[in-house]
Parts: sequence; C-alpha cells; structure tokens
Amino acid sequence: MDRTALVASTACFLLGFAHTMHALGARVYRRSLLNFFATFCGFLLQTVWLYQRGQTVGRCPLTTLFDVLVFLGWSVALIYMATGATYRLSLLGALTSPLVFLLQASALLMPMPVLEKGVSPVNPWLEFHAAVSVVAYGAFALAGIAGVMLLVQERQLKTHKLHSFFFHLPPIHDLATANRRLLYFGFALLTAGLLSGLRQGMAHVNLLRVVSISIWLLYAFLCIALGVRRIAPRRASWLAIGAFAVLLLTVWTVQIVSKG
Repeated sequence: MDRTALVASTACFLLGFAHTMHALGARVYRRSLLNFFATFCGFLLQTVWLYQRGQTVGRCPLTTLFDVLVFLGWSVALIYMATGATYRLSLLGALTSPLVFLLQASALLMPMPVLEKGVSPVNPWLEFHAAVSVVAYGAFALAGIAGVMLLVQERQLKTHKLHSFFFHLPPIHDLATANRRLLYFGFALLTAGLLSGLRQGMAHVNLLRVVSISIWLLYAFLCIALGVRRIAPRRASWLAIGAFAVLLLTVWTVQIVSKG
C-alpha cells in the first residue's frame, strides 16, 4: 500500500515539531498559525491514509501495531482540532505536533504489513470498541500534554525564571480544568468502548480483556480522585502523564504478544 499520504502527514507534524524546538531553544515564543496549519494539514493527510487503509483491509484499520500508532496519532490530532479552541490553549499545538510526529515516525520505522481484505464478516461492536477506545487514548494524550504545560508553568513560577512563552500559557487554573475535563471525556469514551467490546466477543480474548479493564480501572481511579478533589492539580498532572505512559506501554505489549 502507498505510504505517500502518511509520509506527507508526518512531514507536516515534523514542521510543527521543528518550529516548536526552535521557539523553545531560542527561548522566544511568538504566536503563529504555523503549528495549527501544520497540524490541520497533517490531520487531513492522516484521514486520507486511514481511509485508504480501511478500504484495503475492509474494516477499521487497527489490525497491527503500525496501524494502531497511526490511528493514535490521528486521534490526538482529532481531539486537538476539536478542543484546542475551546480551552484556548495557545501552546497546545506546540506540544501536540511533536507527540504525533514521534508516534508516526515510530510507525514508519516498521515494515508496513501487507494485509488483504478479510473474508469474515465485520463485527460492528468490536469495530466500535477498537475505534472509540483509541480516540479515548487521544483525549488522554492531550490531558497529559496539558499536564506538562501546567508543570512547566509551575516550575517557572517557583524558579522565577520566566521565558517569553510563559506569558502565552493559560493560567494554571485553566490548565488544571482542561486536564480534568479531557480525562473525564476520555474516560467516558473508554467506558463506551469497553462496554461495546464486552457485549460482543471481547470477553473471549483474555489478554485484551485484562488489559482493557486494567486501563479502565487506572483512569477510573484518576477521575474519581479528581472528582472528589483528593489530589492537587500538580499531582493530577503527573498522574495524567504517567497513566498515558502506562497506556502506551500496554498497547505496545499487547500488540507484540498478540503477534507472537
């Protein structure tokens, strides 16, 4: 299958990545539409490639680790496009582009599996489970990015070393709110995906069932703790970052074990 759209998409996110590194390295951040434009173009090209891949395999393109990484990058870009303006996070795209670039670059370093269109009927419940769960992962990724921004801002306040991009960061309260709402939104999607998977067939896949429920419990704990205000925004940010790191590790492990 042609990788042209995927390579072009990755190049768009690389452009956003390079712009971010230049701004941070120079310690001078200026408002620019470059990151948003690069993310938007990359998202459109991702959509084209995923559509082509779905037509090739005859189902939601989430059959291999290669596909999962690309779909996860698409989900991160999708959630950013949908919620970035809502939370007015001017620097959200600056950290979104590097994350999506790293996900897709990791995929492109792998050989892309050549898959033929399946002959077995597609189970819509399992397709819904897979797609919605990975979109939920995209929301969790954005929550982690908001957490990183909160920690950076808090660090600069404590050290009294305020760089120019500090003044473009939203208030800590707004970042904490964004982090919490993204976690709630992702958890709602994850719950819907888990229930649909348990409804049809997923209960017979032991490894996937254990991992899915474990991830759900991890984020359930985090959302409950946030709901009853048992943890401070700083700790919530660290937990959001750590939970997403655990999520990526489990996704990778499940794909490797399944392949084996």
